[in-house]
Amino acid sequence: MAKIYLDPGHGGKDPGAVGNGINEKDITLKITKKIAEILKKNYVGVEILETRTTDEYLSLSQRTDKANKWGADVFLSCHVNSSTNSAAVGFDSHIYTDVDSKTRAFQNVMHEEILRKIKPFGIADRGKKQNDFHVLRESHMTAILTENLFISNKADAERLKRADYITATAEGHVIGLEKFLGLKKSQQPPDQPKETLFKVQVGSFTEEENAKALMEKLKKDGYNPFISEA
Repeated sequence: MAKIYLDPGHGGKDPGAVGNGINEKDITLKITKKIAEILKKNYVGVEILETRTTDEYLSLSQRTDKANKWGADVFLSCHVNSSTNSAAVGFDSHIYTDVDSKTRAFQNVMHEEILRKIKPFGIADRGKKQNDFHVLRESHMTAILTENLFISNKADAERLKRADYITATAEGHVIGLEKFLGLKKSQQPPDQPKETLFKVQVGSFTEEENAKALMEKLKKDGYNPFISEA
């Protein structure tokens, strides 16, 4: 059973970055809720715990304490970037400054898969980075923080307002988790349309020989009749 902790950045009294008519806290929640939805619908052997599922404030320590107490396998924190330079655009990912090869591998696969899903939207790759962020330093499991575009850039912000972009971003995160954790997809056969059958009764007889005689005649005419007792 893989235990995945989802951390939408900011919330409640802390809106995070603000720009172009949107708040970071709302976008991060949309992304993590979509990640959780896809995981629950399409994978087996997965447990998910989220920092928040509503517009709620939690401190940085509350976030990591919750994940550590639960014993998560991975910590995934989603954020949206901002800059005083309105021309700054793109996606980047972050891990802690002192990490093992497992965490580096986690960043490599997550970064690659997220970019693969969002590249069709014309997203710039700002690279894989290391930082001394609290959620990366104080979490006791493999952890990553993703910065999903710049709210301060008009073009990036317009993408963040689109449902199809949020879905693509979430899908990239999910595929990265699938590959790193070896998640198994659930077997969901496609829905089959129900076939409606109509039966035609030609006649009924008190003598079995008469029924057999009619059945033979119908066979010669190309039908596939059968006899049943009423």
